[in-house]
Order: sequence, then structure tokens, then C-alpha cells
Amino acid sequence: MQSRRYLEEEDERSEINISPLIDMVFILLIFFIVTTVFVEETGIDVEKPVANTARQLEKKSILIALSASGQVIYGGREIGVQGVRAVVTRLCEKQALPVILQADKSAHADLIVAVMDEAKSGGASLISLSTEPPGS
Repeated sequence: MQSRRYLEEEDERSEINISPLIDMVFILLIFFIVTTVFVEETGIDVEKPVANTARQLEKKSILIALSASGQVIYGGREIGVQGVRAVVTRLCEKQALPVILQADKSAHADLIVAVMDEAKSGGASLISLSTEPPGS
């Protein structure tokens, strides 16, 4: 009878409880999802001008696209020049963010200046034009 009891105890010890491991994996997954910075796209493709001084975009910034046909787009929808100030004001409530204009190289200069003026009036800390590095 003692030998039977010994075998049963040994079988119980060989099981591994993996539920704490699964919990840890889910906690790590949630941690990485929450801490990831998502880059917000403008919603359209623009042909940016080439510049030798082109550099990487800042991760926390407001991206506004200006199409060759004169559309002003933020977050995939057209906001027009009149909507720029409202968008920038809303996004800069907690902290001043830079505004990056992704203007098509065929966009008119008066449209670019009007959007820059509205963004500055909305509280943008810095306004930049997005360009492509040479050879890309």
C-alpha cells in the first residue's frame, strides 16, 4: 500500500501549473501595447519636395496634408483651411505640439502660408514642412 501511495504523489508533482505564465504574457502584451507610440497618418499620399536638410519627423506632432488640388486633410478627412485652427487648438490643449505640413510639391504657396498662419493662431509651438531626402 505504501508503494501505491508513493506513485500517486509522484504523479501529482509532475504537473506544471502554467496559468501564472499565461497571466504574465498577457500583462507584458498589454504593457507593450500601451507604451507603443503610434504615428498618425494624414490619409493621403503627397509628392513631397526634395531637400538636402531633410530629417526624421518628430513622433509627437500634428500632421496636416496639403494636396496638389488645394485640399487640407487631417486624419483622413478634409478640414479646409478654416478647420486647421480648431484642430490645432484642440490637440494643443495639454501641451504645445509641433505641426508638420506634408505639402505636395505642386501645392500653391498661398495655401501653405494660410495653413501655417491658422496653425500658429491655434497654438502650434513649431511649424515645419515635410520633405524627402535626396535620392529617395
